[in-house]
This record gives sequence, C-alpha cells and structure tokens, in this order.
Amino acid sequence: MYFTLFIIFLITQRLSELYIASRNEKWLRSQGAVEYGKEHYPYIVALHTLFIISIIVEYIVRGGTSIDLIFLALFILILLFKFWALSSLGKYWNTKIFRVPGAGPVKKGPYKLLKHPNYLNVIGEIAVIPLVFHLYYTAIVFTVLNAVMLTVRIRVENKVWAK
Repeated sequence: MYFTLFIIFLITQRLSELYIASRNEKWLRSQGAVEYGKEHYPYIVALHTLFIISIIVEYIVRGGTSIDLIFLALFILILLFKFWALSSLGKYWNTKIFRVPGAGPVKKGPYKLLKHPNYLNVIGEIAVIPLVFHLYYTAIVFTVLNAVMLTVRIRVENKVWAK
C-alpha cells in the first residue's frame, strides 16, 4: 500500500511539474524566449518515463519490498530543496531550456549559491527515490543514465548562458 501511494504521489508530482512547465513555456514564449536543446529533450522525457516504469517493474519483480524511512526522509528533504529552487525561478522554470532575450540567469534563492541547484535535485531524486523501496538496480542504472543526460544538458545550458 505504501508503494502504491508513493508511486501515485510521484506520478502526480511529475505531471504537475509538466503542467507548470507548459504554463511557464507559454509565458516565456510570449516574452520572446528562444528554446535550446530540442534535440536532447525527448531523451530526457524517455529517461524519466522509463525511470518510473523501472521502479514499478523492479518492485513487482522483487515481490514487494519494505519502505526505508531514512531514504523517505531524505527524499522529503530533496523535495523541499526542489520547491525552493523552482519557486526561486518562478515563471522562468521549465523542463526545457529557454532564454528570454536580454534576461540574465536568476540569482536568488539557491541560485545565489550554486549554478545549477535544480540539477542537484534531479541527481538526488534519481538516486534516492528507488532506495526508498530498496530498488538498487533502478537506482544504479538510472543514476548512470541521468549523469550522461545531465552532462549533455548542462553543456547546452552553459553555452546558452555564455552568449
């Protein structure tokens, strides 16, 4: 039952983020924003979709596992940091890379301290979420895949902001 509630929460959270990103995308485009990294974006969507599927499949294959409260608490802390990072970006936050002409990077909240704090969230989520239910294969495989994907994404994002 805990697993089902957790997965429902996770999927709802991800869909909510996509809704917010879509709403923000409309605003960004109305401000003249240009999108970058279109060629790698479908791979990000695939990675995150397969991540959730892998969690479910590994849980079923393993015959269900207990919940690890330490990793659950860590996940909650990661979420709190994520909400801080996303709220600091406001309408500029998106799952895609946009740049509004003439606008510089946001420099408030965790963005005062770190260049890419939201990617720390993504790294943490991909590693920790499966560990809440002892799903080690998903944690390892998707942490590696995510590292590859973030290498590509951060390289593109850094080039965009270097202009």
